[in-house]
Amino acid sequence: MASGNKDDMHEKNLRWQLYGWILFVACALLFIAASIVGREPLVLAGSLIFLLACLFFIIPLLDSFRKGKRDG
Repeated sequence: MASGNKDDMHEKNLRWQLYGWILFVACALLFIAASIVGREPLVLAGSLIFLLACLFFIIPLLDSFRKGKRDG
């Protein structure tokens, strides 16, 4: 029974991490929009790199969710 509780806690932690990364992606998109409106190419470049970095962190997180669903 303890193993199931540990798995539930792990899934809950992964879910909260995913929510955090989604908020970071939302921020990156807002920075991209602001840089386009303000015609700031350097801010646009930085925002695109930030968005790409967020996606690199999200991909393994989503993969771990898929693996958990297959095992369960």
